[in-house]
Amino acid sequence: MSNEEKLPTDLSKRLKKVQLPEFEEEKLRIFQFNDQLAEYEELDVDEGVPLYELLDPDFILLFVDPEHYRVWIWHGANTTTRMKFIAAKIAPKIRDRYGIAYKITAVDEGQETKAFKITSGIEKEIDYEKEQTGPAYEGTAADDELIKELSREKIVLLLEKAGIPEGYQRKMVIVKNKIYGYKEYDQNYMGSVIKEKKLFPLKEQVPDGPYLAENYVPRILFSFNNVVITELLQRTETEDSNN
Repeated sequence: MSNEEKLPTDLSKRLKKVQLPEFEEEKLRIFQFNDQLAEYEELDVDEGVPLYELLDPDFILLFVDPEHYRVWIWHGANTTTRMKFIAAKIAPKIRDRYGIAYKITAVDEGQETKAFKITSGIEKEIDYEKEQTGPAYEGTAADDELIKELSREKIVLLLEKAGIPEGYQRKMVIVKNKIYGYKEYDQNYMGSVIKEKKLFPLKEQVPDGPYLAENYVPRILFSFNNVVITELLQRTETEDSNN
């Protein structure tokens, strides 16, 4: 078994397990700005109604999203500058009812951000756990292995896009509930040397329980308040440390 396939021994320190309290999930709330009263009024939206159907060019709507700790102010195309100004001024009063840490973001109709489109249902959020099963997929063992490999390649692409901070090297990668080793190596291709980056599953059985990653720096990739990837980085040796 190679060194890359072994779980570092300094991760084997156990921590005391704790019981997490249960909590009730808060629902997304929608308010409509009343221009005559210069205040927001909460809308009673039937369950199952797509939020994007509430978007009307003549209105300003405020969405309180407790899952992502966001407050969105959506401006319809026909709303006036005066309406937008007042709506933005009184929005913190609504925000403070649910959490002062919520970030307030204003978007105009036709210029919505991707995050707002996902919140309102205009677009669907990417499911990083869902495997790609194209029309050629037949459910064979070979196809399953190919899908797993492609999935790891997509993870590597995300890691390449994120880069590595100067002075660090990537040692392990945790994707949802799976842990991988990470390795870079040079490979000759048609006379050129290409640096290959590859993830490989750890073959060693990891005992159940929490672990403290001492001497490693965790770096977390978030997507709309969801953890997609956790990296374990290690400082590279410098000339000063070698002397």
